[in-house]
Amino acid sequence: MEYVNLGRTGLKVSRLCLGCMTYGAPAWREWVLNEDASRPFIQKALEAGINFFDTANMYSDGVSEEVTGRALRDFAKRDDYVLATKVYNPMRPDPNGRGLSRKAIMTEMDHSLRRLGTDYVDLYQIHRWDYDTPIDETMEALHDIVKAGKARYIGASSMFAWQFAQSLYTADLHGWTRFVSMQNHYNLIYREEEREMMPLCQDQGIGLIPWSPLARGFLAGNRAKGGGETTRSRSDDYATQLYYSDDDFAIVDQVTEVANSRGVPNMQIALAWVLAKPGITAPIIGASKPHHLDDAIGALSIKLTDEEIKKLEAPYKPHRILGHS
Repeated sequence: MEYVNLGRTGLKVSRLCLGCMTYGAPAWREWVLNEDASRPFIQKALEAGINFFDTANMYSDGVSEEVTGRALRDFAKRDDYVLATKVYNPMRPDPNGRGLSRKAIMTEMDHSLRRLGTDYVDLYQIHRWDYDTPIDETMEALHDIVKAGKARYIGASSMFAWQFAQSLYTADLHGWTRFVSMQNHYNLIYREEEREMMPLCQDQGIGLIPWSPLARGFLAGNRAKGGGETTRSRSDDYATQLYYSDDDFAIVDQVTEVANSRGVPNMQIALAWVLAKPGITAPIIGASKPHHLDDAIGALSIKLTDEEIKKLEAPYKPHRILGHS
């Protein structure tokens, strides 16, 4: 396993981050694994050298944090892994049960720590932009979370580049803790982040940890134009909102062609492409089948040629903004 700094911090993270949305309660999403089925994936990731794990308070309505926390405590020492979670989405029906107000952040931080069974998280991230809360209120609350020792670093997820720039400026203006990472939507099918967000992050020393580097499994090449072919694709309505255009299938065809020429699975080619992009720290991968982790780790050793990269990128067409809500 390779390890790199998260942005310009001194924090060392594995080149792959295991996303734990897949682990929790099947009642939340049909494709989610229960605790017994989830634990072997977390254990295998640790054994493979992955030290970076990402979850969120909303995943399985909090059960993902519980499952992830218990597994990590059972299989590793707390100092040996980097644990990330997120805040923003609704957790309760009351008006303050969501968002990035000071009340919401302070409350949800404590709930996340309780579910995770730890005194602190290494990376506390805002899951989306809160249009109802002033950014200075959010940034000061996150700063206080860090100063209280409940989080080591803070990060953000999908938003417009101007919003992220405003967040960084607000933190700098007041001497508050800065975001060190951006968890953005980025893969071969969706590359709009290359326009502004990724150059901004490279300029500011922000680590990029993209979500859905395999387009929620779409780039694996097992989707049909008429509908899904896997348990997740059949029940993942969000994926159909993001992908499934004719142009998207054209990109998958190119991935398949390159993968076949190398004798490797599609996902290794798609992930190798993301890993090769400047500024990428650790793509967040999901794993619900044993071979998923093996394939992801195998992608680390694949170095695409310039010709292969051109072939993969050639069919791309601009997209509307996807993944900010």
